[in-house]
Amino acid sequence: MIQLEMASCQARPSLEILTRGGYHDEVLNAIRKALPNCLSETHLHETVPGLKSKTRGKVRDIYDAGDYLVLVTTDRQSAFDRVLASIPFKGEVLNQTSLWWFGRTQHITPNAVVSAPDKNVTIAKKCSVFPVEFVVRGYITGSTDTSLWTVYKKGDREYCGNVLPNGMVKNQKLPATILTPTTKASSHDIPVTPSEIVELGLMTQAEYDEASRKAFSLFEYGQRVAMEHGLILVDTKYEFGKAPDGTILLIDEVHTPDSSRYWIAQSYEERFQNGLEPQNVDKEFLRLWFKEHCNPYEDEVLPDAPEELVCELAWRRYLMLYETITNSIFEPPQEEEPIHDRISRNVSLALSSLQQ
Repeated sequence: MIQLEMASCQARPSLEILTRGGYHDEVLNAIRKALPNCLSETHLHETVPGLKSKTRGKVRDIYDAGDYLVLVTTDRQSAFDRVLASIPFKGEVLNQTSLWWFGRTQHITPNAVVSAPDKNVTIAKKCSVFPVEFVVRGYITGSTDTSLWTVYKKGDREYCGNVLPNGMVKNQKLPATILTPTTKASSHDIPVTPSEIVELGLMTQAEYDEASRKAFSLFEYGQRVAMEHGLILVDTKYEFGKAPDGTILLIDEVHTPDSSRYWIAQSYEERFQNGLEPQNVDKEFLRLWFKEHCNPYEDEVLPDAPEELVCELAWRRYLMLYETITNSIFEPPQEEEPIHDRISRNVSLALSSLQQ
């Protein structure tokens, strides 16, 4: 059973409450105070006995603990396949949001989660990771080079094995949910078709068929839950691995604001009809800021994101989504213990318990 440490639950915070000025200002003040204390780097291999190595991802630091992996979610913010900034409370909220979804999707697929000994940490079963990201889309949108809208407006009508109709406009709902898989290159994702995945030996046909079924089911469930909370789950990505016994496991993260795009449901139709961008709960506005101020794909040095943008991102993309989806109120940490010391202590205790 997944153990999830939640903030104290109160009555479900509606979107109206969460966007109310007083509460919004209170949370932003807490975010500003936390700016100097973001968790940007970790070095648990130096402080926790038994950790063999560290792999630094864009957001997570992953430590080898023998039969397990220790995944520490930092406050690093990535887009365009590079780190852009550090966002207060991001790691904690991202980890807790993902664990909430892991716990509620076990009827669809088993996952690799073993325990969550710290707000920023998940301990997972070690498995063989498929080098494919299962990107599921319900709408045609996006601003990156690999987004569905970008390739569509260039004239492409077939993408990752999906045939798209003519006459679609940005942010329109697709006639049916589609899967657009990608595989990792050295620095970016490459779209692939299902047949290419099998031909390249990335997965067998049976493995792909099972994982794709799980991906569609997860997305359908995620859209239903999101709509119940006043949100549209627009698109997302899933990753899978294979356990030693052959079981295909859901890994990494689920329906988080890092892996997903969310829009506000109530205003979507009116804004779409008027040609306006949907109200979003994701990092799209951060992407757009960098695209307006530099070339985030080619510029070696990027400008610093404004402090107000960073704070608003922490609020809109992480805290608000966490509270809306989980029906809980986020409470900023009150302890004075340095965050890295707290994580080291909790991970050490958890690994000792697993080894007994």
